Amino acid sequence: MTEKCPATIYGRRLREARNSYGFSQTELGVAARLDQSVASSRVSRYETGKHEVKLGLQKLFAKALALPLKYFYIEDDEEARLIAEASRSDKPLKLKEAVKRKIKGK
Repeated sequence: MTEKCPATIYGRRLREARNSYGFSQTELGVAARLDQSVASSRVSRYETGKHEVKLGLQKLFAKALALPLKYFYIEDDEEARLIAEASRSDKPLKLKEAVKRKIKGK
């Protein structure tokens, strides 16, 4: 299965950040407090730009990925890369492991 190309800068940055920490769409969705049954499809829709993400959920994605909200809207790739590198943390990796345990336990 091939992933659809993000249509928005937000969707592109969300996918880049998710992939940089190795989150699946389901794992990121659950980390941002989405119900496991819809997490993958909702994250996919946000990444492809099919649906717009409300601010509250944007903040939850940013927190889960340990990135400032502005990262998701920066058009310049180099600037975005620098912000991502400066923000790099082990918190998302720890969160991902906790989410994996939660998903398996369900």
